[in-house]
Amino acid sequence: MLIDAGPDEAPRAVVCDKGYDSDTNRAMARERGAIPVIPHRSNRKAIPAHFAKALYRGRARIEQMMGKLKRFKRVALRCEKTARNFRSIVALAATFILLKSVHTA
Repeated sequence: MLIDAGPDEAPRAVVCDKGYDSDTNRAMARERGAIPVIPHRSNRKAIPAHFAKALYRGRARIEQMMGKLKRFKRVALRCEKTARNFRSIVALAATFILLKSVHTA
């Protein structure tokens, strides 16, 4: 199931890429009370006029950040075995990324 996050979770939007463009996924999102933010494939017959581009841009930002985090070897290979240590390494890597973006701006 695409958005089965748990019984207490109520997502407001489901943001996916074109690979999840199907009527089933869209209906499943609407059943859970969420807005499906999935771009339509170019070969789709009925393309609605409205698409939440601002929400979709947020997805791209998250993917870019995950790509930057994976450039750190200890994050990509999950060298830290405990959850606490892994969170610490991810926080340290995120700090380095933030410092680099602030310094170059």
